[in-house]
Amino acid sequence: MDAIQTAQYARALYAAHGDRAEAEAAQKMRECEAAGNQQEAQDWQAVRQSIRQIRGPNQG
Repeated sequence: MDAIQTAQYARALYAAHGDRAEAEAAQKMRECEAAGNQQEAQDWQAVRQSIRQIRGPNQG
């Protein structure tokens, strides 16, 4: 997955799930790792990082 696809997917996931989007991406990443699919797990990690950027800094 390239950077543009990652950003588009992250935006769509965040629009659909709001603050749960990062947790959803993390869960998918863990599932892929458990299944031995490292490339897909890396893609989900990139999506998760992109969602984190969309959300911005945590409110204290």
